[in-house]
Amino acid sequence: MSTKPRFSANINTFNSGADRYVLSGYGERYPTEELIRLATSVPGLSGVELVGLWHVNDQNVEQIRRWVKDAGLIVTCVTPDIWASAKWGKGSFASNDPAIRRDAIQEVKKSMDWAKQLDCEVIDLWFGQDGYDYPFQADYIAGWERIVEGVIECAEHQPDVKIVLEYKPKEPRTHCFIATVGKTLLLVQKVNKPNVGAMIDVGHALMAYENTAESAALLSYFGNKLFYMHFNDNWRLWDDDMTVGSIHIIETLELLYWLDRVGYQGWYALDIFPYRENGVRAATESIRWIQALHGLLDKMGRDEIAKVLASGDAMQGTALIREALLG
Repeated sequence: MSTKPRFSANINTFNSGADRYVLSGYGERYPTEELIRLATSVPGLSGVELVGLWHVNDQNVEQIRRWVKDAGLIVTCVTPDIWASAKWGKGSFASNDPAIRRDAIQEVKKSMDWAKQLDCEVIDLWFGQDGYDYPFQADYIAGWERIVEGVIECAEHQPDVKIVLEYKPKEPRTHCFIATVGKTLLLVQKVNKPNVGAMIDVGHALMAYENTAESAALLSYFGNKLFYMHFNDNWRLWDDDMTVGSIHIIETLELLYWLDRVGYQGWYALDIFPYRENGVRAATESIRWIQALHGLLDKMGRDEIAKVLASGDAMQGTALIREALLG
């Protein structure tokens, strides 16, 4: 089954990005209203993602809702910030400090409430600070128990808001607890709530040496738990958040095939950080790559692809791709 993708973008795509060498960023910083306006400049983009406290809070949530609606956009995801302050440095849900754990859960609940007010169905739960850096630093079982308990509590807070678990092998910790698609599936199954599923961030999966197509198939097979997608690219060594199709064209092509095959109906969201490039151009190029690769699947023929998979003939598969790409 082939579906026409709906495109969204992390609104930070259009802002100046900082790294650890240039803390001020490589361009001009914009207020949220201008970021929303810039998003409307991207052909085919119909949704935006917001970060809790960065873009939306208790005081401005209604104003943000009006700005997004007036721009003709939809809020597709709200991400609670439980990683970008020093207080989370030794963990959020998995922290040894019960007060920190309580604060983290409250931040997630607030983002769920804001999502509800914004007519948004999804919040993105990323445990970037929950992990460890050294041997003998973490109680692995206690950390997982706390994460499971916290996710259950949040899931029960707003049962009609989906929680998508975003996995990543490392950064900012050298080891993140929720690191791979397999660990994410274990967490989803342990929590066992209908509104808790997973996100694949392509760059995070590449860092974990996963084949993103297989990861999508697994999340579908084990309970239909692929709720959301983040598209980007990297060199596998780090979370470079480059434009879609810039490096891993063939793997992205296979991912798109499997998203269609498993009937994925969620957003095709861009999570790119064009530090030195223009954000509108980078988002536009990313969407065009996804659209072009979808067209390539049509050219290859999904029935022909299915025959190749049934045969297991790698050379037949690579010939099919080559002929569609190069004639």
